[in-house]
Amino acid sequence: MIRVTERINSFRCRNRDMVLYARDIVEKDFLSISANSSVLEGAKAMKNSKHGFAIIGTPAEPQGIVTEWDMICKVVSEGWDPQKVTMGEIMTTDLLTIDAGAALSAVSQIMTEKGVRRLLVKDGNKVIGFITSKTMLARMNEYVDKISAQISRLQTPQL
Repeated sequence: MIRVTERINSFRCRNRDMVLYARDIVEKDFLSISANSSVLEGAKAMKNSKHGFAIIGTPAEPQGIVTEWDMICKVVSEGWDPQKVTMGEIMTTDLLTIDAGAALSAVSQIMTEKGVRRLLVKDGNKVIGFITSKTMLARMNEYVDKISAQISRLQTPQL
């Protein structure tokens, strides 16, 4: 009985290290651009940086976000000239953010409830990066594999 209790306590200690937080999966390479930039400039910058969105403003003072979907729906489909429309005119100002110390379950819950594929991660008031649904799926797969391996080790009889 003592061995089982020791193994459970050992699992609890190791399990704390296995909890994933937003800071563990944040992607720190993101594009920020001025609100005065044209949509054409923004689209070119997004293409060059291989990102499907741009933060409008600075990481310390984000004003909004523009996604590729915003460009399609608000500019292209309306027949507007992307050289004459600014990023500030089409940005979404209601930024969805999460604290870097939030658990991955909270990240997942917000993304699901709000129907978004990207969530900005903040450390204090500064945006330090973002989490995408693609990153979430990849990291959750790794996490499940680690937990499964840990459970397997705990279920293996010790001699």
